[in-house]
Amino acid sequence: MIRDFRNVDLEPVLDIWLRASIQAHHFIAPEFWRSQLDAMREVYLPGAMSRVFEADGTVVGFCSVYADTLAALFVSPERQRDGIGTQLLADAMASQSTLQLTVYSANVPAIHFYEKQGFIALNEQLDAHTGHLEKVMRWVA
Repeated sequence: MIRDFRNVDLEPVLDIWLRASIQAHHFIAPEFWRSQLDAMREVYLPGAMSRVFEADGTVVGFCSVYADTLAALFVSPERQRDGIGTQLLADAMASQSTLQLTVYSANVPAIHFYEKQGFIALNEQLDAHTGHLEKVMRWVA
């Protein structure tokens, strides 16, 4: 079930974000992701509209949108490839006429996922936080 984020979801969402970030971004040191936990907790999650995917009373994924930007889409590593990310993205797309996102160029599975959902790459840029290349992608309804 997809529902709005509640304060009680904060720690499970942060746990999913950290574990999935470390897994998906093997090219970036895990310490970087750990160093970003406070910013996620205090800045990014409170500033975005977030929805969670709950299964059997447990949050197993989440999606955050800020204006027309898909700021986050993460699924618990043990539940990936169950269609949860696709459902969360469809939920976000249903409330927007356009969405833009950035994804690390080295994260080829994520790029393919977004392309399959109708996103197209606009350009490539350097991420100021990590120094890694990222693709800017956009979807239009």
